[in-house]
Amino acid sequence: MNEQLEPIAVIGLAGRFPGARDTDAFWRNLREGRESVHFPSDEELAAAGVPPEALSDPDYVKAVAAAPGIDEFDARFFDFSPRDATSTDPQIRIFLEAAHAAMENAGYDPEGISDVGVFGSVGVNRYVDLLTGSDHSTVRSASGMSVGVLNNSDYVATLVSYKFGFHGPSMTVQTACSSSLLTVHLAAQALRNGECEIALAGGSDVEFPLGHGHWWAPGSPMTPDGHCRPFDRDANGTIFGSGAGVVVLKRLSDALADGDSIRAVVRGTAVNNDGSGKVGFSAPSVTGQSAVIAEALERRASTPPRCPTSRRMPPVLRWATRSRSPPSPRRTSSSPMGSWPRGAARSVRSRAMWGTSGTPRASPP
Repeated sequence: MNEQLEPIAVIGLAGRFPGARDTDAFWRNLREGRESVHFPSDEELAAAGVPPEALSDPDYVKAVAAAPGIDEFDARFFDFSPRDATSTDPQIRIFLEAAHAAMENAGYDPEGISDVGVFGSVGVNRYVDLLTGSDHSTVRSASGMSVGVLNNSDYVATLVSYKFGFHGPSMTVQTACSSSLLTVHLAAQALRNGECEIALAGGSDVEFPLGHGHWWAPGSPMTPDGHCRPFDRDANGTIFGSGAGVVVLKRLSDALADGDSIRAVVRGTAVNNDGSGKVGFSAPSVTGQSAVIAEALERRASTPPRCPTSRRMPPVLRWATRSRSPPSPRRTSSSPMGSWPRGAARSVRSRAMWGTSGTPRASPP
C-alpha cells in the first residue's frame, strides 16, 4: 500500500481526567509523576453508598479514578432546561462541555463556524437505571421521551452539532476500548475527503456508581491494590476511570494557511481487527497490533512543512514502531518535550497502544 495521506493538524484540545480539570493540569500531573487514583476513606465510601460488608471485604479495592466536576453542569449556558439537564447522561454532558472547551482552545467560537464534523464516543450508560430505578415506564411516556434521547449514546455527536449549529458529519463510534482513537481516524478521513473544514474527535466515560471502588478476583484484569503500572515488572491489573477528552482537527495545509496553533500533526492512521488470532475474545493480539501500526506507518504522510509549534514525537511514545520491547522508563532528558518522570507516560501510552488494533472488550471505552 503506497497511498500517501494528507497530514492532519491538531489545533485544539480539551479534557477532564482523574485529578485534572483540564489538559494543563493533566500535563502537570504527568510531568510531576503524580498518581491520580484517589484512595477514599471508609467514611467517604460509605457516604457514596458502599455497603458495610464491602468495606470489610479484603477483595473490595478502595480506589477511585474519577474526574472532578462530573456532577456539575451549566444548564443555562448550553440551553438545557433544569429537568433535561438532570435527565442527561453525565457522559454526554461532559462530552458536550469538552467539545465546547476544545473549540475555544483552538481559537474558534463554536457558534461562529458551521462546517464542523463531530465524531464522539461514550461508555455504557448506567445512569438511566439510577435515574428511573426499577420503573422504566417514564422512559416510554411522552415526558420521558427526552430521557431516552438524552441517555442514548447514538445521539452524543448529533447533540453537539445541534447545540452548536454544526453541519458536518456527526456520528457516534462504538468499538469498545478503541472508540476514541477510531473517532480520530474517521475524523481525519472526513477532513481529507472534504466533508468538513474542522472536525471534533474524542470520547467520555463515567463509571457508576460514582465514588465506588471495585471488586477484585484472581485472574481478573482489575488491580488488587488500586495502582496501575503498565509495562512495569510490578504490573498486576488495571483500574477504570471517568473523564473526557476531545481534540480539534484540521487539514495541515489549511491550519498553516489560517495561522492556527498547531499542537501536533497526525501523519497516518489505520484500522484493522484481530480476527481469531488471539487467546480469547477480550484478549489483545500482538500480531494484530503490530500489523496496524505498520500499516499506519506505511500510509503516513510525507514530512510535513516546518511550523513553529510542531514537535517531534518523544522516544518514549515511539518504541512500538521499532520494537516489541519498551525502553527503560528512566528519565529521558533528550526528549524534545522535556524530561518525562518515571511512569509519567505509561498510563497514557498503555491506553493508546491497547486500542490501536480495535481489540474489542466488554467494558466501556
